[in-house]
Amino acid sequence: MNQLFPIFVKLDQIQTLLVGGGKVALEKFQALITNDESLNLTIVAREIIPEFETLLKEYPHIRLHLRPFEPTDIAHKRLVIAATNNMELNEQLRKLTEQHNILFNAADKPALCDFYLGSIVKKGDLKIAISTNGKSPTIAKRVKELLNDLLPEEIDETLSLMSAYRDQLKGDFESKVKQLNEHTKNILRHER
Repeated sequence: MNQLFPIFVKLDQIQTLLVGGGKVALEKFQALITNDESLNLTIVAREIIPEFETLLKEYPHIRLHLRPFEPTDIAHKRLVIAATNNMELNEQLRKLTEQHNILFNAADKPALCDFYLGSIVKKGDLKIAISTNGKSPTIAKRVKELLNDLLPEEIDETLSLMSAYRDQLKGDFESKVKQLNEHTKNILRHER
């Protein structure tokens, strides 16, 4: 049973640590940067693949330390992502993050994770996170492709109009929700 609780994190407001510099670390970085180019990120890696190093030049605010991980690297961090093939290091990171109440993700190690990085569908301000509870990133990718094809490009215009409409509504919260629900019940049928 999938008991994950989806949340959307403001990556520019919390400090995140990415440990690793290989292809998987690059993939995790791309997932993060695609969602927030101003994210507050530190990367620690013994070495970094050339394409990752080249990409990082586009983001001078990202801190890169080319050296082994040190326990002090987790100071002030709220999220830690391990993208290493070093199980010993991953387990050390798991223990450290647990001790310091930091949320932890280890790439391709669901048992070590507090959270997963799901597939994301993004159409302007609409963002949909997809999770398979760590069971199949490939299926999540296919669902992402399906939703990307199904959702109209105009959805962002609709969101802007709905925001303006919501601002004009009078009444208490419950009344506004009723009015918005009535107004939007057929909206996606009309956009196709």
